[in-house]
Amino acid sequence: MLQPSTLKFLKSLKLNNNKVWFDEHRTEYLAAKDDFESMVQQLIDGLAKQDASVQGLQVKDCVYRIYKDVRFSKDKTPYKTNLGAAFQPGGKKSTLAGYYFQLEPGGNSFAGGGIWMPAAPDLKKIRQEIDYNFHEFEQIISNKEFIKHFGKVDGDALKTAPQGYQPDNPAIAYLKLKSVLVSRPVTDEACTQPSLVRDILKTFAIMQPLIRFLNRAMD
Repeated sequence: MLQPSTLKFLKSLKLNNNKVWFDEHRTEYLAAKDDFESMVQQLIDGLAKQDASVQGLQVKDCVYRIYKDVRFSKDKTPYKTNLGAAFQPGGKKSTLAGYYFQLEPGGNSFAGGGIWMPAAPDLKKIRQEIDYNFHEFEQIISNKEFIKHFGKVDGDALKTAPQGYQPDNPAIAYLKLKSVLVSRPVTDEACTQPSLVRDILKTFAIMQPLIRFLNRAMD
């Protein structure tokens, strides 16, 4: 579980996203950071028992910095208003598919995963795997627990069929995807409950067949 003070800090940061305020509240930030990282360690420990591919990860491999890179952004506020962590072989900088949790109060927290905007060669491999093994892919995403948790696979998509595929391909809706993602919202209340880590690990377990499928494509 996370402490209510961690959510309170992020809510306040959203209203005061500037360096002066942040520096004045650095103690609260460090407490929130420690709280989040403690939960991330619990997720690493639990996930390693479910998925051997993520064994050996450390907290620093998974957690994203709160400081934004504003060089190419129109939004020049210096800090993210969320805390996030990615869990995949090689950590957050890996190009493989993986699991993700983001804490952002106000109804924006979620547990999810998949692969976001892979490089062209990897995306080509994923599309080929979906095309060649569409029956297996369809079984994964049509599983009752999968649908109950995530609804459907999401991600930005091409308007037309990708090169090499016909518009009438049975898998065309998924072959058009530029990212392959799933997510489940996590309420603010749920974030402060003792069952939080257990519930996130259950979500990760349900998406694990999809993660395996995607990473197999890139082997």
